[in-house]
Amino acid sequence: MKVTVLVGSKSDLEQAEKVRFRLTDLGIPCEVHVASAHRTPEKVDRIVADPSTDVFIAMAGLSAALPGTVAARTLKPVIGVPLNRGLGLDSLLSVVQMPPGVPVASVGLDASENAALLAAEILALKYPEVTAALQRYRAKWREEPTSPPPGTP
Repeated sequence: MKVTVLVGSKSDLEQAEKVRFRLTDLGIPCEVHVASAHRTPEKVDRIVADPSTDVFIAMAGLSAALPGTVAARTLKPVIGVPLNRGLGLDSLLSVVQMPPGVPVASVGLDASENAALLAAEILALKYPEVTAALQRYRAKWREEPTSPPPGTP
């Protein structure tokens, strides 16, 4: 069981670390890679070819080509996180408007936490221990609904 996170540039690592934190908190192994759809497409190809990854999270701003590039190279679930760079609308529309046949699940702008939770929910379909971890997470969150989710950095 593993989630692989790809970001288009080093400046996006802060968002990726939020994903890593939440997944680690849920007991889910996670790897983070900087790999650009435009500058290092061969690196993206190598990362996506890893058979041990169950779910990919791809985060990008501006044209946000990375989630679609990953989805075009795998049959595994891809969650796109549009990053707010400037107006943010460009990256949001790029992620949600994938062509037919290349689906990418999308969360809101900079919604790293939701991407991690969605990846966990996908994994929970196969791994009962992830279901249990999500149940514990939500139980804690219900105790203090006005606070940030438990364990938020």
